[in-house]
Amino acid sequence: VQLVESGGGVVQPGGSLKLTCATSGLRFYDYSVAWFRQSPGNRREFVAAISRNPGSTHYSDFVKGRFTVSRDNAKNSAYLQMNSLKPEDTAVYFCAADEKFLAYDYDYWGQGTQVTVSS
Repeated sequence: VQLVESGGGVVQPGGSLKLTCATSGLRFYDYSVAWFRQSPGNRREFVAAISRNPGSTHYSDFVKGRFTVSRDNAKNSAYLQMNSLKPEDTAVYFCAADEKFLAYDYDYWGQGTQVTVSS
C-alpha cells in the first residue's frame, strides 16, 4: 500500500494550493481518507477527512470555510483544496487512509508534503 502526497509548495498569505493524495495497493473506495499536518515543535493535528461513498466530510475548526476535502474513486485519489492560506497553515501535510471514518489510528500514511505560507 502506498499513499503519496503532492502539490505542496510556497505560497503567499491569502493564496491557494491543492494537495493530492494518490493511493495504490488498496481498494480505495473501501477507505476513508484524512489529512493531518505537523509543524516544527508541534504535535500532528487533524485537518479534514472524507468518508468512502457517499463522501461525508469533517473539518477542524481552524480550516472550516477555507479548506475543502474531496475524492475521486476512479483515480484512487483524494484532494485538499486550501484557500485563504495563512502563515499559521505552514506545516508538513500528511494524508492517511483507514476503513473507518475518523479513525482513532489510521492504517496507512503518506510521507508528507511541505506547505509554506510566507510573504
